[in-house]
Amino acid sequence: MAIQIASARPADKEAVIALLEQGQLLTEDLPTGLSDFVIAKSEETPVGVAGLERFGPVALLRSVAVDPQHQGKQIAAQLVGQLLDTAKSTDLNEVYLITTSADRYFERHGFQPVDRQEVPTAIQQTQQFSGLCPSSAIVMKRTLIPNQL
Repeated sequence: MAIQIASARPADKEAVIALLEQGQLLTEDLPTGLSDFVIAKSEETPVGVAGLERFGPVALLRSVAVDPQHQGKQIAAQLVGQLLDTAKSTDLNEVYLITTSADRYFERHGFQPVDRQEVPTAIQQTQQFSGLCPSSAIVMKRTLIPNQL
């Protein structure tokens, strides 16, 4: 069962919301066109999603979710890897994320916890940072170095 990863399209929004709700992740502030979101499909069935929100030289990695029946198959790693490759190739310097439960997972992808006060203003002003995620959530950062995975 091969997994195909492609850019998400507006027509995928309902499937994206369903995947995020399965993972108990936020859906209120999804971008309309799902630009910079990728979706993983198994035989045309959506099984995973992840997205980036860009703010100049920084971005917020968000909405990483995999259908529970497909977890443990490295789908999230593929989605995150593709978005990090995209981030590097488009001259982003840093990628941030906010998590309440997956900090150890994201450490494996080179993210490190940071103090909320150190986060760029553009990220602090996102709905995720400023209100939707609890203030107890862990904020993490990965500095991107071109040509380094």
